[in-house]
Amino acid sequence: MDFALSEEQQAITEMARAFGEAEIAPHAREWEAAGTIPKALWPKCAGLGFGGLYVGEEVGGTGLTRLDATLVFEALSRSCASVAAFLSIHNMCAKMIESYGSDDLKARFLPKALSMETVFSYCLTEPGSGSDAAALKTKAERTNEGYRLSGTKAFISGGGYSDAYVVMCRTGAEGPKGISAVIVEDGAEGLSFGGLEDKMGWRSQPTRQVQFDTCAAPAGNLLGEEGAGFRYAMAGLDGGRLNIGACSLGAAQAALDATLTYMGERRAFGKSLAEFQALQFRLADMEIELQAARTLLHRAAWYLDQGHKEAPKFCAMAKKKATEVGSAVADQCLQLHGGYGYLADYGIEKIVRDLRVHQILEGTNEIMRMIVARSLVGA
Repeated sequence: MDFALSEEQQAITEMARAFGEAEIAPHAREWEAAGTIPKALWPKCAGLGFGGLYVGEEVGGTGLTRLDATLVFEALSRSCASVAAFLSIHNMCAKMIESYGSDDLKARFLPKALSMETVFSYCLTEPGSGSDAAALKTKAERTNEGYRLSGTKAFISGGGYSDAYVVMCRTGAEGPKGISAVIVEDGAEGLSFGGLEDKMGWRSQPTRQVQFDTCAAPAGNLLGEEGAGFRYAMAGLDGGRLNIGACSLGAAQAALDATLTYMGERRAFGKSLAEFQALQFRLADMEIELQAARTLLHRAAWYLDQGHKEAPKFCAMAKKKATEVGSAVADQCLQLHGGYGYLADYGIEKIVRDLRVHQILEGTNEIMRMIVARSLVGA
């Protein structure tokens, strides 16, 4: 068993980190204040292959493994977790299109997804169905031309910003087997958006309700088969959980690195903060937790790459562990900065705010526990 990163993986990590430091970090506070990410960023990401990280090379993607992708998202999140997480959502949609789309659908949507000329959002959650996603109410009724969608999606990253939406909607009976996935393009008849949500974190991501008022979608925009959308959505979330865990670890690592620098410079009672043993123990605890979470995350990614039967369980465990560790480490880093940690200039308070939502999205950490428990007791 070899835990070392290959030369290629090290190069991927260094490239992503350098890109984040050059193109994202200097603007992160500005974008947060503006409540949006300039679309000019995305072609730059695509130029490095970040528009389709684990889409196959044979169709124009980068062809990385899921483990490789976690390295990219961790590295980018050192500069801004909000931006990195938004990129993760787009990648999830691109992989769903490659995996389940018809040849015609892939020809129409995949090239522009990979170039990020078309930015995608993922629409599953509704005002009345979050963790109970299979209870969604958005309907897609068949017409001669395709579908007419009616309903509302909530908490959609990129709502009113993205160019296309992968929408989970009900084409059949109640329950998961009645759910399909349909692509709705921006500008479609009957598509509208709610007001911009005023959020605690992820403030650079525009988040709105996505509303469908007998919204038109052509038959060719059905992703895969009718009735299989929930299965597609859940498969996408396994990888999404790894990515969001990686985003937590990257941002928390950045906070810890900044804290180490601060503690070496800040003096109290005649010596630097780094010389106090009690504070050294807190640093050690954070390092231990980050390393443990990272190891579990990499194992879960490897399981997903191998198609291992326990991959969903390990993805759930890794997501829970990494997101909780990330938030705890960021909070401790703020505490060790004292009053300065509470100031925006130091960047720690933004990390605390951005990471908190990671325990909620891509399946709440309560649902992660349920997935693990069911795997143990055979429910």
